[in-house]
Amino acid sequence: MGYILLAGGAEFGGRMSEPDLRAIELAGGFAAPICILPTAAAADNNHVRAGNNSLRWFRSLGATDVEVASVIDQASANDEVIAAALRSAKLIYLLGGFPRFTAETLANSLAWKSMLDAHRNGAVLAGSSAGAMVLCEHYFDPYEGKLLSGLGLVPNACVLPHHNNFGHRWAAQLTELLPGATLIGIDEHTGMISAQDEWTVHGAGQVTLYRSGRVEIQKTGAPFKL
Repeated sequence: MGYILLAGGAEFGGRMSEPDLRAIELAGGFAAPICILPTAAAADNNHVRAGNNSLRWFRSLGATDVEVASVIDQASANDEVIAAALRSAKLIYLLGGFPRFTAETLANSLAWKSMLDAHRNGAVLAGSSAGAMVLCEHYFDPYEGKLLSGLGLVPNACVLPHHNNFGHRWAAQLTELLPGATLIGIDEHTGMISAQDEWTVHGAGQVTLYRSGRVEIQKTGAPFKL
């Protein structure tokens, strides 16, 4: 089984190098094949710019085998060529944008099945902001104010991205809607990476967990469990 990276957003602002370099290391190093999914940015036709930004970012970190997997609708999510690229990738990164569009595009698709295959074979499956939200069992769609079912890679959890900016405002409402789940508030420029059953925070900020009526602060470097 591979690794998971959940990031809080503002992923290419220049301060995500620590978690992203760690993800590249876990993927096998700078020559490891990386696939970027700009799906969340396709809802407002921003996927080309987002994809290009991601290419520049990962190449600036030293990665040499980076490509954009243009999963932007149901047809591309079930494209055999794209699915094959995802299946052989060692780091797959879902960008930020619109969570509901992302979840509904990927759910039950060939692309998602290929991503799960890659993860089972050791790949790092990463998401930032909307990308992190949909990887969990639950996600909150701020555009419609609805709690929806995610892709379920991280069970019994719901990410509050941009936590230090605006995500913290969702905590009270979601605590009532999901009393038995763990709410994961992730600051911008910050990621949390799984290694077996433990997670570790990397980056500029911190992770705030809301569970069992408690608020727990997880800082960079200290392992914790969900």
